[in-house]
Amino acid sequence: MAKIVILDAFTANPGDLNWNQLRALGDCEIHDRTPADQVTDRARDAEVILTNKVVVNAQTIRMLPKLKYIGVLATGYNVVDIEAAKQGGVVVTNVPAYSTASVAQATFALLLELTNAVGRHDRRVHEGGWVSAKDFCFWDGTLTELDGLTMGIVGFGTIGRAVAKIANAFGMKVLATTRTGTAPDGVQTADLETLLSRSDVVSLHCPLTDATRHYINSERLARMKRSALLINTSRGPLIDEAALAVALNESLIAGAGLDVLSTEPPVADNPLLHAKNCVITPHVAWATQSARKRLVATAIDNVRAFLAGESRNVVNR
Repeated sequence: MAKIVILDAFTANPGDLNWNQLRALGDCEIHDRTPADQVTDRARDAEVILTNKVVVNAQTIRMLPKLKYIGVLATGYNVVDIEAAKQGGVVVTNVPAYSTASVAQATFALLLELTNAVGRHDRRVHEGGWVSAKDFCFWDGTLTELDGLTMGIVGFGTIGRAVAKIANAFGMKVLATTRTGTAPDGVQTADLETLLSRSDVVSLHCPLTDATRHYINSERLARMKRSALLINTSRGPLIDEAALAVALNESLIAGAGLDVLSTEPPVADNPLLHAKNCVITPHVAWATQSARKRLVATAIDNVRAFLAGESRNVVNR
């Protein structure tokens, strides 16, 4: 039987799912988390390893002569040195499109918190603000209606398209940057500079590459409306965080909703943790139980296919 090691199982399955189908495929060793200095020891005899965020670099790959397969428990696979794996004859797979609906939903959860402030009003009510109110209602800040506003979607892949459908359902106009130059009905294509200047909401759904690192910087933030909101459920380093903190604190834009930061968990002095009107969730847009079920099921199917000689979702052919 193949020796299978999961290096960091907890985030995909904190206990509400199971790995029974994976256990049926081989001798399975499961670790909730693996420190960087223990990766080689834990994976030493493995033919198959699964990782979410634990880095498998070139040095590690060279030190694991039995290794034949790395399954990434995510869509992004930057935690693996793809070239080193290819040179070593190690197949690398990912899990595409498992969290599309969940991330699109979370995008609007962040946006609605910024526009309707449900969480903030709930806290005020529980603190006694409504009990002591002079009128039958009260509000803490201006509430914003989405109908008629323009949403700019940066990156029009699977998730970007799902976000566009929801935006249209809210009555929003949609602009999108797209490499193909084509878009469905209800969506108008635009270059990034036009999108930034015209949008009331800018939502990031592009991959992190050398070209997109700090894609949203001080210059591009300055192009946005002062009333605009920025949403990021993609990758933290797409944004220059120091520049965004300045833009928020100086009211150059109206607010930001972020599910991702450049370092996770964040360092204590990250300026966005104390920036004005900045809603932050701890990288959970992908993590509904339904999405995690799909993630685990596809990851196991990937392993099963590899062991049967029929690899699927390979990213380093």
